[in-house]
Amino acid sequence: MSSDLRSLIGPYEYLELPDRGVVRFMVSSFERGTTVIHPRYEGAPSEKTIEALRIHVSEKYKPLPPPYWDITSKTLIAQLLPLILERDRDRYEYVVTKYGEGVKARFTLERVPI
Repeated sequence: MSSDLRSLIGPYEYLELPDRGVVRFMVSSFERGTTVIHPRYEGAPSEKTIEALRIHVSEKYKPLPPPYWDITSKTLIAQLLPLILERDRDRYEYVVTKYGEGVKARFTLERVPI
């Protein structure tokens, strides 16, 4: 994790999906930062600081506040960040599908032209 990332300000709105859950969104802006989580698996530390990607979306995609999701999956961040760094990110919707549960979960990411 990069030491130059600052802590994101709460409230936190972690993107949580069930196995095979799908979410569609368009990114209006984003922030990279850190957040503190409290892992629940056996032998886990009581808290851990991890990287997070906060994506801001419109009410069309997330009707209840806050108007963002905090993504903490390293594999999903690695897929999404290069795409939203591009200048034309406002020309695409992104579709995320989760496969599996917990730390073994993996994600697919589809970029759909608007």
